[in-house]
This record gives sequence, C-alpha cells and structure tokens, in this order.
Amino acid sequence: MHNLELPDYREQSPQVRQRFQEIYSRPVILSIRDLTRTFSSSKGTITALRNIRFDAHRREFICVIGASGCGKSTLIRILAGLIEPSSGAALLDGEPILKPGPDRGMVFQEYTLFPWLTVKRNVMFGLQMAGHAFHLAETEALQWIELVGLEKFAEHYPHQLSGGMKQRVAIARSLANKPRILLMDEPFGALDAQTRSHMQAHLLQIWRSLDVTVFFITHDLDEAVYLSDRVLVLKPHPGEVLEVVENPVPRPRSPEQLLTPEFLAVKKHLEDLIHPPEKEEPIRLTSLRMTDVGDDPE
Repeated sequence: MHNLELPDYREQSPQVRQRFQEIYSRPVILSIRDLTRTFSSSKGTITALRNIRFDAHRREFICVIGASGCGKSTLIRILAGLIEPSSGAALLDGEPILKPGPDRGMVFQEYTLFPWLTVKRNVMFGLQMAGHAFHLAETEALQWIELVGLEKFAEHYPHQLSGGMKQRVAIARSLANKPRILLMDEPFGALDAQTRSHMQAHLLQIWRSLDVTVFFITHDLDEAVYLSDRVLVLKPHPGEVLEVVENPVPRPRSPEQLLTPEFLAVKKHLEDLIHPPEKEEPIRLTSLRMTDVGDDPE
C-alpha cells in the first residue's frame, strides 16, 4: 500500500495550520514534566518511563503509540492517579495528580461495568458516589445514556449488550462526572473491525459535543491517525518521547480518508518511527517438518 509516492506528512493546508494555531492558543490542561517511573524486580530496577515532557491543550485529542515496552499503559495509569511517578510530575490544571479523582474519567480495554447493575445504574454509580441525590443522578445518567445512543437499553444488564455497547456505557459512566480529561487505554482493542470503526466515529461525535480533552492509548496506527490532533510517539526500554506528530489530516474525519495520500503519509511516518526499516531483522523460521506430505506448497 505504501509503495506509491506519498507527500511529506508535515505538509499542512492553510486550514490545518489555522486549526493548530487555534489548538495552541487554548489553555494547557495537562502538563507532564520530566516524568520518570521505575519498578523494582528480582533482576534489578526497570525504568518504564524516563523524562517524559508533554503538554495537552483544552479539547485536544491526543493519541499515544509506541512499540511493546514503551510504557503507554504505565503513563495513562499515572495520569489516572492509580500509580505515582518515581520522579517528575503530571499536572492537571496546574495541580499535581496524586490519586484518582472525578476530574479524570477512565475507560479500559476490558469491560469494567458492574454486571449486577443495569445500564442506567452503572452510569448513575459515580454520580451517587459523588453525593448526587437519586433522582438527580438518574436524570443526569439518562442524558449521558442518550448521548451515547443507548436510551433504549437503559434497563438492560451488561450481559445483554454487545461489546461495543458495553464500551459506550463505560464512556457514558466516565463522562457523567464531567471530567476535564478522558483517559482511554486501548478501549476498542477487543472489538471486531466493523464495531471498532463504528465506535471510533461515535467517539469523535461525542468529543465534538463536549468540553473534554481525550488522551487515548492505542497500538493501531489507523486508529491513531483517524482520531488524533497530535500523536505522542514513545520509544521503548525505557519509554521516552521519540516525537510528537501533528496530524495534518483535515477534520471532520470520515472512514473514506483512510486511503487518502495525507492519511497514508502520516501512517507511514508513524510506522517508520516505531519500526525503523534498517533495524528490522528477518524472521527466522524453523526448518523442522512434523510430517512428510510429499510436496512443497511453496
């Protein structure tokens, strides 16, 4: 697919340049400063992240990619307040992130709904924990359920929903407390290709309707280019910032753009960053044959 001549991924139309000027004029909502995280093991100290520096602006859509071992999930768990950095800091609206809080919503790859609660009660849960009266929490929850297009399923239980519907409920539950930032750790990784495509389009529609910044972990390059304003690329062992890529693909996005020269150029650049061609080694396969079938299919 990438043998055709592609434009420079940094080429930006006047409309795209204007879009980034507008993004950078917004307040910085998330600031990551010299963030390092180490883990101790029987083999010594492992550095998962080292000296990460990055700023995300209000209502920006950030995707994070990198090869295995780059610390993507460690980073998002620090931002969620689930683990602490070893040094450096992550700041939300200028305040250090030290623990989970309602100013951050989190959506995991695994389905994390309470199986004994209906869709409505799942979305109500965080609101009630925050002290909302039942009827107010119910009214709020139904609005969020409508936003994700599941108003007909408000009284269903998770086992009665498809994978994509479960993740829409998880998104609604995460947004119900009106967080400043929505953290998503490969939320569509377990979905089939068609459902994943629908969920990506639905997420963009939701994001356009809300005042929320999205920080989205993915291993899928098509997904990263389709969703993001910018892509934070991490290199592994230890995880460090390799590059921050401004995405020139025009908005609003549609699946038809996946084959445009602009889209393919950004994807090719990301592929080269994560898997540099000169560093790739040929796959060595065993010559062992388990049976003699009398012919060679190749």
